This record gives sequence, C-alpha cells and structure tokens, in this order.
Amino acid sequence: MAYKILIIDDDTELLKMLKKYFEIKKYEVITAENGVEGLQKIKLQPDIILLDVNMPNLDGIEMCRRVRDKVDCPILFLTARVDEQDVVNGLSSGGDDYILKPFRLKELDARITAHLKRETRRKEKTEVCFQGELCIDYQAKTVQIHTDYLELTKSEYGIIEFLTMNPGMVFDKERIYERVCGYDAEGDSRVITELIRRIRKKIQQYTKNKYIETVWGMGYRWIK
Repeated sequence: MAYKILIIDDDTELLKMLKKYFEIKKYEVITAENGVEGLQKIKLQPDIILLDVNMPNLDGIEMCRRVRDKVDCPILFLTARVDEQDVVNGLSSGGDDYILKPFRLKELDARITAHLKRETRRKEKTEVCFQGELCIDYQAKTVQIHTDYLELTKSEYGIIEFLTMNPGMVFDKERIYERVCGYDAEGDSRVITELIRRIRKKIQQYTKNKYIETVWGMGYRWIK
C-alpha cells in the first residue's frame, strides 16, 4: 500500500513539482495551499506531513501546534531559513525535522523515506524498559515517571528511545540526529541541543534524578 503524504505550502509551483515527483515515486499525494486548507486535509490521515513555515493567515508553526495531538505521523517543516529561534519554535510546536529551501528532491526523498522507515520500526517494538522510577513502553511510545506520563514530541521520544536502548554509550549530536531524524547526513546540532534541553526540563518536573549526561566535547549518554 502506498504511503500517503500531505504537502502544505503556499508556493503553488512548488506544490505541483512535489506532487508530480512523489506520485512518480508511488506516493499518494495530498496538497494544500495554506494552513486552513491543511487543517481540513488532516482528516485524510497522512503518513507524513511536509509543512511550510511561512504562510499567510495560519503559519506552519501554529498549524503544527493545533494538529500535533491529533496526528501521530512525522511533521517535517519546509523553511527558507533557520535561526536558533526557528528551531526552538518548530520543535516546541511538535515538529520532527527541518528541510531547508532550496532543497534537492533526492535529499528530501531520502529524508522522508528515513522518517517513514523509523515509524515502521517503532510500531514493531514490543519491549518495555524499566529504570528506577521511569518506564518506557517502546510499543506505545510513552515515557512514564511513577504515575505521570511525559508529554513528548516524536523527536523527543526518539532521543529517549535511542539513548535508553544504548545505555552508557556516548553519541555525538550528528549521530543522534541521524538515528532520530532518520537521515544519513551531518546533523543539525541546534536541533539536538534544544530537544535534549526540553527532555531534561520535562523529566525534572517529576524527579530530581538525571538520566541524560552531557559528556563535554563528545556528546550525550543515558546514565545506567
């Protein structure tokens, strides 16, 4: 069965090009020219969403906030620029990755394929991990401390899953980005730094225990 991709962008020429390209790649392509139309197309249950950041009336960041609790699929932002605040805002709204414009179609295709494969792998997991007060259900994709569930974005959960399955091992930001965001390329360290900051903040709401250790000059590891 073909994957269903929803592309939301106010650049109609870009929409036409992407629709043609991904239909050749055997995707079922749904398009929307603005955020309001995109909200209506969410009911078609896409497997992945490409979402332009800068759109009139309802921008991509706000749209992502509105739908994140209603859809379980990866959301990839399309944006012409990324500064520190762009990264913070996008990840805070529940986005999973950034694609910088202009992009190469093969790169975009590879990034999408990797995210979809990662989703498939996660759905096949059945293991539950307990570490002290913390419980990770790899099938349900949830993290629980005592009786409280952490409200995590997909990428935040992905980092916890990756590090907990390799406890004690140190991974640099590029490696974490590759495994969590699913693309074999140099990672965006700003994305990983912000995600880990947010994970720590959420964990600290329920416990004083520190689970993710910074190894200066090397990366991060999950404390055994």
